[in-house]
Amino acid sequence: MTTAAAGKPDTPPMPERTPKALREAITQHAPHLLRDFDAHWKRDIADAYDIAPVPAFMARWWGEYAIARDPQLEQKVHRLEDEAAESTDLDRAKALLEEAGHIRRVARQVEPGQ
Repeated sequence: MTTAAAGKPDTPPMPERTPKALREAITQHAPHLLRDFDAHWKRDIADAYDIAPVPAFMARWWGEYAIARDPQLEQKVHRLEDEAAESTDLDRAKALLEEAGHIRRVARQVEPGQ
């Protein structure tokens, strides 16, 4: 994969694609995400008697973790988004957000073990 962390020797592999395994990976390798992960789980999943929102939850947090496990990639995505928010040039802001969005889309496609 060209935009996410797969293949870097110091990057932890993606976990099994389950909420429990993803939470454990976040706890170990991206603890700065844990509070938001848990709050989102409790708000949208834990007290619901419907599993319909679980795939969307997993897609979001799968991508967040795939990016966060590589601090340089995470910093790049945040820099792109920050620059877009501060830009007064609409075309530049759009290009920056498209690049950040591309990285996020590719990150969500990383497979377990990559």
